[in-house]
Amino acid sequence: GNIRVFCRVRPMLPSEEREGERPSHITFPDEKTVELVKPDTEKVMAFPFDRVFPGSATQAEVYEEVAHVVQSALDGYNVCIFAYGQTGSGKTFTMEGPPDLDLGSPNDSQLGLIPRALQQVFMSAQELQNTHHWEFTMVASYLEIYNENVRDLLSTRPRSKQTVCQIKQEKDGSMMVTNATKTTVTSPEQIYELLRRARKHRAVGATQCNEHSSRSHSVFQLRITGTNRRTGVGSRGLLNLVDLCGSERLDESKVEGARLRETQHINRSLSNLGNVILALSQKAEHVPYRNSKLTFLLMDSLGGNSKTLMLLNVSPREKNLAETINSLRFATTVNQCDIGTAHRTLQASSQY
Repeated sequence: GNIRVFCRVRPMLPSEEREGERPSHITFPDEKTVELVKPDTEKVMAFPFDRVFPGSATQAEVYEEVAHVVQSALDGYNVCIFAYGQTGSGKTFTMEGPPDLDLGSPNDSQLGLIPRALQQVFMSAQELQNTHHWEFTMVASYLEIYNENVRDLLSTRPRSKQTVCQIKQEKDGSMMVTNATKTTVTSPEQIYELLRRARKHRAVGATQCNEHSSRSHSVFQLRITGTNRRTGVGSRGLLNLVDLCGSERLDESKVEGARLRETQHINRSLSNLGNVILALSQKAEHVPYRNSKLTFLLMDSLGGNSKTLMLLNVSPREKNLAETINSLRFATTVNQCDIGTAHRTLQASSQY
């Protein structure tokens, strides 16, 4: 099936309104279309998506549309949900919530997709255990890809003492990361503690686009292994929740030196993500997964055996219009890509 693509346009921030910034002319004729007017030509551009969310949409409304995809990981599918868009478009807000939010506050309306997904997974696992005799083991890891190096966000060692993480492909086709912390988790609270630890470790640097700009991709992974005590059937699912770096081009971010190198790595990595999706949709013999660490890590979750959802985040500022159009074009191209039908991973359990 096609990669599902949702588009979320954030509201103007109070600080932007105070400074008299103009919003782009973006409208939503229905719940699957974004329309935008180019001020110089008055030309109306329409972009179709699987679902669109205006600035007034709540975190709960966005998550409601994503929940069934998350559920698939418990059913034995590989799932990949990633947030894409330029710096300052609201990716981290969508995935986690505001920066000062306590990720362990279960009823907070500002909670993002990652904490909501984890609440759902644990509640559903408990339900399946009580009513259908399933037992699940869940193992979490949280990685960051920065300048094409893979870092462990859950390591308790100082960064200078950490060993380098390497991505390897196992015989069964699954991906494995050496030297990464893998924690068996038994409650949402335990995961919130891991998320807090990871948040402290993210590589954050200032660009002209956003002073809290994350300069790395982050990938939260939850491996879910299930066994049905009554039938002996086993299932294996994988949930990838990915917050990508900002997608802006070099001239937008006015960077130099080390920051320039970062931006080049980011741009190469994101363009390769597009190349992989395109190659999959064209049923190409060679899919360039290994051209970037991000696509190599997600190799078993981008393709025929997976359910993939892209959340495009868009800034409403008129000064970001050129990047907004780039993002919308990229996302609609992705939306037209058929990457194959997802399959569950089920096996007869060897314990019976």
